[in-house]
Amino acid sequence: MDDIHGASALGNRSLIQSQKLTTIVGVVQKQSVSRECDLDSQVPLLRIRARNRFEPNRGGDFVLYWMLASRRTSYNFGLQRAVDWAAHLRRPLVILEVLPLDYPWASDRLHAFLLQGMADVAIRLKDSPARYYPFVETESGQGLDLITALAARACVVVTDRFPLREHEARAVEAERRVPVLFEDVDSCGLLPLRAATKVFATAHSFRRFLQKALPEHLRQTPHADPLRKAELPALRSLPREITRRWPPSTVRELGSSAALIAKLPIDHDVPPVPISGGQKTAGQALRTFVKARLSRYEELRNEPERDATSGLSPYLHFGHISVHQALHEIARHEDWSVDAVARDATGKRAGWWGMSASAEAFLDQLVTWRELGFNFCSLRDDYDRFESLPPWARRTLSVHARDIRPRVYPKEQLEAGQTHDPLWNAAQMQLVREGRLHNYLRMLWGKKILEWSASPERAAEVMIELNDRYALDGRDPNSYSGIFWVLGRYDRPWGPERSVFGTIRYMSSENTARKVRVKNYIREYAP
Repeated sequence: MDDIHGASALGNRSLIQSQKLTTIVGVVQKQSVSRECDLDSQVPLLRIRARNRFEPNRGGDFVLYWMLASRRTSYNFGLQRAVDWAAHLRRPLVILEVLPLDYPWASDRLHAFLLQGMADVAIRLKDSPARYYPFVETESGQGLDLITALAARACVVVTDRFPLREHEARAVEAERRVPVLFEDVDSCGLLPLRAATKVFATAHSFRRFLQKALPEHLRQTPHADPLRKAELPALRSLPREITRRWPPSTVRELGSSAALIAKLPIDHDVPPVPISGGQKTAGQALRTFVKARLSRYEELRNEPERDATSGLSPYLHFGHISVHQALHEIARHEDWSVDAVARDATGKRAGWWGMSASAEAFLDQLVTWRELGFNFCSLRDDYDRFESLPPWARRTLSVHARDIRPRVYPKEQLEAGQTHDPLWNAAQMQLVREGRLHNYLRMLWGKKILEWSASPERAAEVMIELNDRYALDGRDPNSYSGIFWVLGRYDRPWGPERSVFGTIRYMSSENTARKVRVKNYIREYAP
């Protein structure tokens, strides 16, 4: 959990949008249709879901791939499925990537990261057989209107599945407008989302399930480059009435993100950070980690003053890199094959993969804990609500809800890192300045917010708002796993029973400072 992670007018607007998205998602979960098509595709059928009952329009001009969540050209089952359709129908392929305005907590920071990724995709697809169509909204809703216009001329529309309501709501709205077969494809993790039909209460129980189910799926990997050998007809041009109304961005415009962002009605108080987005940077980060830091990961990952973690969580969240690619690089470094996995499924954290101790520790974060969060979000729509906590956690927090807090800090004071606790302040300032929070300290950060909030419900709201506004890996299934772990999700009761916490696991800055070195960290990130 701890390596892959993971009331302004704008905040009010985001809350209203979130409520609307919840309603929409509730509708689609009742109406969605699962239907397999007769296309001879190398994408596992378990990862493909038909969102409507239409047939392909064999008279259409092209196949449309709407790059909604897997914003990359490699190790991407969605893109691979779209390539298969284009080859099958002998039609050109159009790849549409939209940067919307109205996602929750839209800011200069998140926009800049996404635009860097779009520039990377544009460069990678320049000489490919596909036509890339990058579009940046200047008014809310333009992207869906563009999808509607393109879908009217398409044979098939393919998009990505991602189990958060903001992504699902966009797909639902598009579903209402698409007059041809509309599929979504799951590239979220090593385990297909549909392979698990229940929510797992603990990491141990999910790990046992993974160890039984995962081996067959490890042999079904996406292509490293789905377009490399694709023989697709070229698209001479897109209709001028479409490109005139929704002009695609150029590589130069995408690369000059500051000028573009400045004109947009988003949160300009959260500035970009030095970390760059995109496949290229993500791949470099992965290779550097595997080569230089993986061997000491188990030993040093909890040390805030040591650069021992992977730094992959923002790239995983925005779809700039795939878990399959990460496993490929680690397997090559470890000289590993899928035949090395253990045959027994005990649920133990170490020994199942048949790799070094550090590699297994990292994969437990990357696979077990990350995909545990995806499991929850794919099966429960209340993943970011206090009511989603296990009964024992809600009960103990309710019993202690009226306990006297040692201190109660308003959200604005927490946001500014102005508490009595230097270590907590430093962690919050790392989040504000760099868009990331050291993985081990993220747990302490949340525990203190619980201790300093007027109620546990308010603590959950504050954690979500601070994380989603500032973190590059916010608004992610793994983020919500980490935040709600603070309140008891995936955990068990701990004694002794304490004020405020009840039997929720307790952490303190003093104990943390005794376990890991933090003096230089506090000095570096002091407010």
